[in-house]
Amino acid sequence: MASLSVLGAGSWGTALALLLARNGHETVLWGHHAGHTRRLSEERCNHRYLPDAVFPETLSIRCDLIEAVQESPIALIAVPSHAFRDLLVQIRPHLPTRPRIAWATKGLEGETQCLLHEVVVEVTGSDTEMAVLSGPTFAREVAAGLPTAMTVASRQGDFAATLVSLFHNPRFRAYRSDDLIGVQLGGATKNVLAIAAGVADGLGFGANARAALITRGLAEMTRLGLALGGKPETFMGLAGVGDLLLTCTDNQSRNRRFGLGLGQGMPREQVIGQIGQEIEGITTARLVYQLAQRHGVDMPITEQTYRVLYQGLEPLEAVENLFLRQPRAE
Repeated sequence: MASLSVLGAGSWGTALALLLARNGHETVLWGHHAGHTRRLSEERCNHRYLPDAVFPETLSIRCDLIEAVQESPIALIAVPSHAFRDLLVQIRPHLPTRPRIAWATKGLEGETQCLLHEVVVEVTGSDTEMAVLSGPTFAREVAAGLPTAMTVASRQGDFAATLVSLFHNPRFRAYRSDDLIGVQLGGATKNVLAIAAGVADGLGFGANARAALITRGLAEMTRLGLALGGKPETFMGLAGVGDLLLTCTDNQSRNRRFGLGLGQGMPREQVIGQIGQEIEGITTARLVYQLAQRHGVDMPITEQTYRVLYQGLEPLEAVENLFLRQPRAE
């Protein structure tokens, strides 16, 4: 059997599959779009997302979802958050009695605002071994073999250790954590804050404003995480400040680029069309704002981002609203 089946053949799923296969592990990669998956199989490369990364022999491509799931004891899900539950429902009848499911999806679920581990329990049962992969990881750099570190969070220590050993190599280091809640919230919230950072830079507000936004964004991310049961040290690690810095400061981040376009006055749909890939932070901004409201957590940057995206607030006014707030102790 393959060591692991990666479900989702976008840029991140492909990069993770490449990493595993290059480590010598038999790996299966499945994609939702049949035509795209056929091209991956024929061309042995994901020309759309990672054109410079040739597939090793240890990487197999599958068009059939059930076949892909049954070829490995571990399913690693790398689809957008809005497709997460549907995929779980499809594969549930074909999983082992005690499933082992990991995911590299960052976000919350739709109208429920659930963390994804809650969705896994609901669909596949409380006996499922679960793990989430997160941290400062651009797909293109992982595919290029550039030095990278990430966090593997699981409450089952053996499962976390298994995943760490599968991914580990001289240029890729994985750290274990048992904080499923904190790691997931960090991975979701940083996308919202990256949009805000992009907006500020698009408005030409400079490095001072960007540094302040990242720092205060980390504070509100931490407040929400602690309110939901996350651990404070998680937000000072790779899945917290590490991922936040990455997505707020580098234009490989789709969320940051989206914010840049808005700050420069481009119409929303035009920016989305130019990027041409999933921008998780758009939906996540609404969900995180609603989650914060439900738990009584003050998240001013998230609130202003939500108002720009869903209430028509002008980006310049949103930034001014943040600076006009009542002075307070840090």
